[in-house]
Amino acid sequence: MVYYFDNAATTLKKPASVATAVFEAIQSETLGNPSRGAHEPSLNAFRSLYQTRLKVAELFHVSNELTIGFTMNATMALNIAIKGLIPDNSHVISTVLEHNSVLRPLYQLEARGVSTSFVSYDTEANQLNYDDFEKLLTPETKAVVCTHGSNVLGDILDLAFISEFCQKHELMLLVDASQTAGVCDINFDELNLTALCFTGHKSLYGPQGTGGLIVKEGCSLTPLLVGGSGTQSFSKTQPSELPDLLESGTANVHSLLGLDAGLDYVIENKTKNLIGAQHALVRTFYERLCHLPELIFYGTTNNDKKTGIVSLNIKGISAATVANDLSEYYDIAVRPGAHCAPLVHQTFGTEEQGMVRFSFSSFNTVEEVNYAVNAMKELVEKYK
Repeated sequence: MVYYFDNAATTLKKPASVATAVFEAIQSETLGNPSRGAHEPSLNAFRSLYQTRLKVAELFHVSNELTIGFTMNATMALNIAIKGLIPDNSHVISTVLEHNSVLRPLYQLEARGVSTSFVSYDTEANQLNYDDFEKLLTPETKAVVCTHGSNVLGDILDLAFISEFCQKHELMLLVDASQTAGVCDINFDELNLTALCFTGHKSLYGPQGTGGLIVKEGCSLTPLLVGGSGTQSFSKTQPSELPDLLESGTANVHSLLGLDAGLDYVIENKTKNLIGAQHALVRTFYERLCHLPELIFYGTTNNDKKTGIVSLNIKGISAATVANDLSEYYDIAVRPGAHCAPLVHQTFGTEEQGMVRFSFSSFNTVEEVNYAVNAMKELVEKYK
């Protein structure tokens, strides 16, 4: 048995309905290529994906489901949004908490004259320095691009504050919800977001290879990919209508129907209950270990501002060593290293050591967490 605490990378355990939905989608032999014909298999696929769009719209409080495009993951969604929405020769505000799925597209835009400034993090107060938003504003600033939840620390950003800042200064707001989709209630319309990008395989409990983005109606977006759309075939350019502007080529219908089942699970169980279950596990884990002087914890300990992530180190021991020992001697799966978020580690000075990340799912149990706590205590003693 593997004690799996790497759910921020991907949730290992899914609702049984997800696997059933994928199997039945293939086994039924009733789903063709959506928007590629007037025959029943093609129409079945189109209708099925439309139902999934409606569920995404319900979860994120989106008034128009046609503004939702499906992608293979959040990385692709972020590339579509960042490269397609941010104008040349402009300025962007981001944060030091970003994943490379945000950072690298922004760095690529430097070739188009786009510069980026980063909101810093207070390592004493364990929170983002929100005053930096106003300080970093320039006449050329056109957008804020930020994560909703740090994949390293678990800190949840104050989207209401950031949205108000963006509306005050007429800026676009592009949000990476990879870590919060399915555990936080995100109201796309109320927050006046320009784009929200999400993945399907984490806390939405869908298969890998699924994700998507939501874009604000009326925004000007240059598509990342162009190609087959099933409509306007004689046009040399990608159709401008949504969601065709966001989607080129054949959709991953079978896996998206697995995501559909994951959405059913999240909607039925409610995000506040799912994150509440994670918070209970985080609390148990932290409270049983925080007294050990050999351990360093990173990020906020306020559950109201946190996902199910706890990152830590054992003083003087590399994160890779700790993770390898947890795996070899205790069958515990965690994520060590830099977590594709270099600015976080530069902020905390952990570029060499890395961090050991435990990330809990609502499917984890208190018994599993207690086992992990005891393993960490034993390793602390071993390394003395």
